[in-house]
Order: sequence, then C-alpha cells, then structure tokens
Amino acid sequence: MSIFFHEQLYRTDAVMAKLKNYPVTVCGAGALGANIAENLVRSGFDKLQIIDRDWVEERNLSTQPYYRSDIGAWKARILANNLYRAIGSKVDAITKELTSANVNQLLKQSQLLVDAFDNSTSRQLLKDYACRSSIPCLHVGLYADYAEVIWNDAYRVPSNANDDVCDYPLARNLVILTVAVACEAIVYFITTKQQRHFTLTLKDLTVQPLNF
Repeated sequence: MSIFFHEQLYRTDAVMAKLKNYPVTVCGAGALGANIAENLVRSGFDKLQIIDRDWVEERNLSTQPYYRSDIGAWKARILANNLYRAIGSKVDAITKELTSANVNQLLKQSQLLVDAFDNSTSRQLLKDYACRSSIPCLHVGLYADYAEVIWNDAYRVPSNANDDVCDYPLARNLVILTVAVACEAIVYFITTKQQRHFTLTLKDLTVQPLNF
C-alpha cells in the first residue's frame, strides 16, 4: 500500500503525479516554512528544496517540527533528515543565506517558490526575483492573531526596514491553520493554474478569500 494511500484517494492519481514531479522551493524553515515543507512532502511532493541559514533553538519547539535533541543544529538539514526517516523523501537542504549574489543559482531549478521568511529584506528579494524570472511565488506571513497567504503579483512587503523579529506573540493553532490554507493554495495552483489569496484571523476562526 502506498504511503500516500488516503491522499491519493482524495486527490486522484493524476493530481498526485503532478504534485510528485513539481519542483518547489520553501524559503525559511521556521514555524511556517518547516511545517509547510513537512505538509507538502507528506502530501506527495517529491521535489522539494528548503533554504534556511538558521539553527534550532529551544523557543522553536512549540511551533516547529523539531526536537530537543535538535537544538543547535541547522533547521533545513534536520528537517530534511526527519522527512527522509519518516517517508523516504529526499529533500534538498540548503543551509545558506539567500542573497542577491546567489539567488539566481539557488532558485534556478524551482517552478514554484514559497516565501516563509521572517524578515522584510529576504521577502523583498524573493518578490523581486519572482517578478524578474516570472516564477510563481506564494508569500505566507503571520503576526499575533493575523496571517496572510498571497501570491506575488498582489503581495506587498510589509516593511522597508531590515527587520528580523523573532520575539512576537504566536499561537501554534494559527501556524497550523495558515499552513493548511497555504498548502491547499499551492495544490490548487498546480492543478488549475489559478492563484487564490487568503487572510486568516485566529480569534474568530475566519479564513477570508481576497480578490485583487
């Protein structure tokens, strides 16, 4: 029986074949990126690349799929190892900072980008690269009670500052809800070529489609 038996019954064989062979790069392996990457791989994606230069800290353990024994190790590498042990998927882990000097080289094999970075400089870099290269890019972000899932053409980087904020209020349930919406937006785009945008708020459990 296939690892993806239940997913395949829901998605159909034709959709699963598309997902398996679609190259996706997830940029950032924190609360959003790591969970998105894990969800995509466990949904049948088999050509996944993860880019993150950060390492696991104790404060990451409640919202990110890491363990106490992972503290101090590279997030991208640990995530790739865990997913290989779980279902045999070979995720390409890159433990480098994505910069204007290496963006063309690191992203050249991707057909879809997922921006899960935690700073505006990196988000702007991805937005500009996606525009320049005509590659679809889904930006996923959250803060406190609010989250958004927005494709590149409609996305605006929230700040011009070179911010890198890690100390902010965050509920795990908002992370999981946002990850589910983002992954469905990705699957929907791959199967229909249509881009759907969403905002989410946790306190009232609202997922709101956006029309631009």
